Amino acid sequence: MSITLVNPSGLPTVDVYRQVAVASGSRLVFVAGQVAWDADGATVGAGDLAAQVERCYVNVGTALAGAGASFDDVAKLTLYVVDWTPDKMPALLEGISRAATALGVTPVPPATLIGVAALDVPEHLVEVEATAVLD
Repeated sequence: MSITLVNPSGLPTVDVYRQVAVASGSRLVFVAGQVAWDADGATVGAGDLAAQVERCYVNVGTALAGAGASFDDVAKLTLYVVDWTPDKMPALLEGISRAATALGVTPVPPATLIGVAALDVPEHLVEVEATAVLD
């Protein structure tokens, strides 16, 4: 595997991600921001942040598989959440947990969460992009 995830001494340990990803591979995979669309382009989970987070992660997993990668190869995730406030964290974590169960993985690479005013369409509440490294 080309990614090693660590929580270095001197930084806080966060349950839902690791602080650092060390990549030793040579092939990069950049996954465009995935929103809560199904394969036909219909929005999944309108108004439901947890359902949309789950679908975004599943879509990232599908995109990774299309490049011969998996969540084990992800070095970095970026999440964009519309009108982010800390009270939305339980729904976000629920969505990630449901996606992890659906995908059979524990997606804990370093992650950045960014609150945004809006995404591509008003129904989308979250977008997730990924960078993976392959040998």
